[in-house]
Amino acid sequence: MRPNSDPSFPVGKLPHIELDRLLARFPLNDPRIIVGPRLGEDAAVIDMGDRYLVSTTDPITFTEERIGWYCVHVNANDVATTGADPTWFFATLLLPEERASRQLVDAIFKDIRVSCETLDITLCGGHTEITGGLDRPVLVGHMLGEVEKHRLVRSDRVMSGDLILLTQFAAIEGTAILAREKEKELARTLKQELLDKARSFLTKPGISVVRAARLACDAGTIHSMHDPTEGGILTGVWELAEAGGVGVLVDEVSIPVCPETRLICDAFDIDPLGLLASGALLMVVDAEDVDAVIAALSIENIPVAVIGHIVNRELGCSILRDGKKMPFAPYDRDEIARVV
Repeated sequence: MRPNSDPSFPVGKLPHIELDRLLARFPLNDPRIIVGPRLGEDAAVIDMGDRYLVSTTDPITFTEERIGWYCVHVNANDVATTGADPTWFFATLLLPEERASRQLVDAIFKDIRVSCETLDITLCGGHTEITGGLDRPVLVGHMLGEVEKHRLVRSDRVMSGDLILLTQFAAIEGTAILAREKEKELARTLKQELLDKARSFLTKPGISVVRAARLACDAGTIHSMHDPTEGGILTGVWELAEAGGVGVLVDEVSIPVCPETRLICDAFDIDPLGLLASGALLMVVDAEDVDAVIAALSIENIPVAVIGHIVNRELGCSILRDGKKMPFAPYDRDEIARVV
């Protein structure tokens, strides 16, 4: 028998080229689908008559600590990037058969409940089971929301000359996970005070972008929003450009990275711009409205920076790094997969 010559994919998202190939096989036969499955889109949008229904789904797989909190916020973020309010949540919880204790289940459900209460979201249903072959719990979320038709933010409205804004910092989620999952290893070279602060990134600055998205939409003309997750900020920018059918030019020094994040990434020799990035919000804003959007976010103490601008598609995706402009592509897998 000949050995299998078809190599398996690495841990992380399915490669973009493979996903694009597979999605191309699914025609959108229902005219009510306003935004369907394609690269760079955070959520689907369906016409329900007087308003749009927004739907998304995301799992939590890289960590098992606070997965209920992560799952609600990550899914709420995707809905918020369309300008919609996340409202209804469903959860599928798969538990490892050797560790499915009442204590574990109670902790996960508590995090789901608290995070839903924080965002005024209702848990509507889902599924739970003890599953063979797992070494950790896996939680898959499904979030629904709705938005008035005139307030929908669509990625296909971006134009050359629009500016790209980023709230908060790069790799908030990845920093928190590494500080929690690899604390003993990091403690050999980094101070405990620094690690404690990095662990707290989960709640401060936090991984939610719902409030920032609402403030931005109220303040100015937002042509696109994206919640960068796996593959970090640079993959998120690439996905944003792909969804909008445009090119981008990003200035690396303009992308804010916390000192704690840099030190942790240096310890593992990984790039913070390719590390899990929930907690930051990418926005493409009409140049005339940038000051108004920045002011609205700053008043609410949400840091925001201009990190680049939109260019014509034929110019591709480029980054200014060490004074040189060079092309960049999405990360094949998130940097955290090299460590966890």
